[in-house]
Amino acid sequence: MKEIYKSLFTPFKIGNVKIKNRFVMCPMTGTAIINNNEFNYEAEKFYLERAKNGVGLIVTAPSMIFDMWGRGFWLTEAKDAFGTPLRNFVNKIHEEDARVFMQLGVGLGRVIYPKPVEFIKGANIENIKIAASKLRNVWDTSMVHRALTTEEVKTLRDNTILAAKMAKDAGMDGVEIHAVHEGYLLDQFAIESMNSRTDEYGGSLENRMRLACEIIKGIKESCGEDFPVTVRYSVVSKMKGFNDGALPGEDFVEFGRDYEESIAVAKILEEAGCDGLNADNGTYDSWYWAHPPMYMGRACNLEDVSFIKKHVNIPVICAGRMEDHAVSAKAVSEGLIDAVGVARQFLADSAWIEKLKADKEDDIRPCIACHNGCLGSLLQGKGLSCALDPSVMHDEEYKVMRADKAKKVIIVGGGIGGMEAARILTLRGHKASIYEKGSKLGGVFNAAAAPDFKEADKALLAWYEKQMKELGIDVHFGTEVTKDVIEGETPDAVIVASGAAPRKLSFKGEAEGQVVSAIDFLLGNKAVGKNIIVVGGGLTGCEIAYDIARKGGNVTLVEMTDKILAAPLLSAANSNMLRDLMKYHSVEIITSAKITEINGSKAVVECEGKERIISVDNIIVSAGYIPNQQLYEDVKNICDTYIIGDASKVGSLLDAIKAAYKAAMEI
Repeated sequence: MKEIYKSLFTPFKIGNVKIKNRFVMCPMTGTAIINNNEFNYEAEKFYLERAKNGVGLIVTAPSMIFDMWGRGFWLTEAKDAFGTPLRNFVNKIHEEDARVFMQLGVGLGRVIYPKPVEFIKGANIENIKIAASKLRNVWDTSMVHRALTTEEVKTLRDNTILAAKMAKDAGMDGVEIHAVHEGYLLDQFAIESMNSRTDEYGGSLENRMRLACEIIKGIKESCGEDFPVTVRYSVVSKMKGFNDGALPGEDFVEFGRDYEESIAVAKILEEAGCDGLNADNGTYDSWYWAHPPMYMGRACNLEDVSFIKKHVNIPVICAGRMEDHAVSAKAVSEGLIDAVGVARQFLADSAWIEKLKADKEDDIRPCIACHNGCLGSLLQGKGLSCALDPSVMHDEEYKVMRADKAKKVIIVGGGIGGMEAARILTLRGHKASIYEKGSKLGGVFNAAAAPDFKEADKALLAWYEKQMKELGIDVHFGTEVTKDVIEGETPDAVIVASGAAPRKLSFKGEAEGQVVSAIDFLLGNKAVGKNIIVVGGGLTGCEIAYDIARKGGNVTLVEMTDKILAAPLLSAANSNMLRDLMKYHSVEIITSAKITEINGSKAVVECEGKERIISVDNIIVSAGYIPNQQLYEDVKNICDTYIIGDASKVGSLLDAIKAAYKAAMEI
């Protein structure tokens, strides 16, 4: 390995448990080892694959103490799951020289996403409307949560302690309490602005921390002082108010936990017996700190986490876009943190630690912080996945198997979908060739990756190009495929991944060159002035508006529907931050509106029957795409033919890669 990374491969301890390196796999909802009171065999395969590939400590996703959907059962009733299956799982993890802590979810309170109640059998909305105090739901502010009674709090406490003992008896190396973190239920007790209780669990900081401390002390009494207990911890809340997050560098008054109180809270937890803090920042009101999108800088929480480490004598793990390995290694070697917490990168590439160790960084498929699969799919009730790897938590469905017979396959289009199809086909033993009409691979993703905050997207493109070369996949550039080409090549199968064409708009009175497509702007093909109107409030349009505004442009965003950023898989962590960034950089957003006319440097915008005049140098059109399906219609009867990605239906990166996977596996 590189000398600069050596500190990451040194051992450390949490309590008396020795961990072989500084890599901690942080918990991700959707991978609980005991889920709905049943042992999760898919999660077992998921964790074992990461254990085999070098992770030091795995913290499993939260197994909820009380069923989060209000169906009335307790985790402590899952005696069968805590028995042989869990013991066998722990033994398998230990065989790979990894350690595993079970995260215990004490509750969600006001941050529960209520939508799944509609399709989860037996769910009871009234049973989930609980919190530390009377509080409004984060997702649906019309929904009011009641305060838990004192008796209910104690029952929750006792069941958490019992669940920890059951985990210990199954061989778990430790437990993590979820969470004085991210505004979850325990955090709602801890944060003064969320706790208006008048019993022993409200009022002073000591009272607000009482539940967390009673849980830790109870576990130590039940399991022994040498059984590690860590706490998932947010250093500061980064809140300006309810449902109002604070951006990096923004001047604001903390509405949640500030630095001074965080020092006190961390010390209280340590004194209670906490053996380590698994730390980052934020609450659901500032969700982009705990789940940082691509707009957030790398190692975004390192400064605050290293701050809190100075005030405690227990190990501190730092999470939050820690994919710059040189920064992580330096932080560990200098004692700023004890370990590196990573979650999403384990979805994008299960073997990334071993690749780093073997000096094969270029082979690591990078997480692009899109949240399409890990959060977007979850909130739609589809279970956890990864936009870049559909096999995550769907191992059997997407297992790459060698084909019985090698076939010649032509792929039309060298975008992400086309490259993924070629990759899977080649791994299965087929002969895949890509025909790309342009001069480079990547398709429309080249434009999406153009802004300087999309460095991970650029890295993904580089990764795919490297895979194409190393797998020996023939790529024919500057070749427009027609029916004649297909008939001449006589392939066994064709995959049409020709993408989609941007929807063009024209406006009365527009001057030549005044209207620019989003792709031309992103690729630098067209220069624009300072006063800009962006037409289209989807992800691309909003990212363009933000990018221009942060560089000093005057930007107005015009969207014909009544909302922006409405794509179904777009995570709130991403959309909320992008909204806040546009607001911070003074982007004016006009919904239910359209441009009716341009008169020189003035545009007429009609909104709800009224007209506004807006100064404009250029209009950038980001009004969606139209699938390129003609080739598919021309060739579909020649041989087995598949159409994937935007050529089939305009969608997300997850949609394109999943369709590529499925087509490649059917051939």
